[in-house]
Amino acid sequence: MRPRVKCITPMAVNGYDRCMPAVASRQTMALQPVAFRVKGCCNPVAPRLDDDVAERLADVHRAIGDPTRVQILHILKTAKDPVCVCDFTASFDLGQPTISHHLAKLRDAGLIVSQKQGIWAFYALAPDLEPAARAAVDAIP
Repeated sequence: MRPRVKCITPMAVNGYDRCMPAVASRQTMALQPVAFRVKGCCNPVAPRLDDDVAERLADVHRAIGDPTRVQILHILKTAKDPVCVCDFTASFDLGQPTISHHLAKLRDAGLIVSQKQGIWAFYALAPDLEPAARAAVDAIP
């Protein structure tokens, strides 16, 4: 006579639909494949974005995905005139190369524009932001 094994709640897992012992067995059991889910069987979904649109949106979100860049955008959003790179260097506890790196990322994403005046570069928000970029900038207080 086999000793009685305390069972956990019976369930159907990988074809095993009997009472499973509470203590794991040392016996190896082959896993059986489970039913495959049919694509799109539950709810209709929106069509995929064009790859270039998705890439542009991802670029914008990557660009604002850094707290320093959000701070820079905040400064530019509230400024009445273009802001000198020297003002950014004075505002942050970061070196000039790091500030220039952050400004380049924002410029490459099309969020800001720059113009040189003598030895200084002045930055402003891009006037022709795409709607998604405009919404992202508008979300910054």
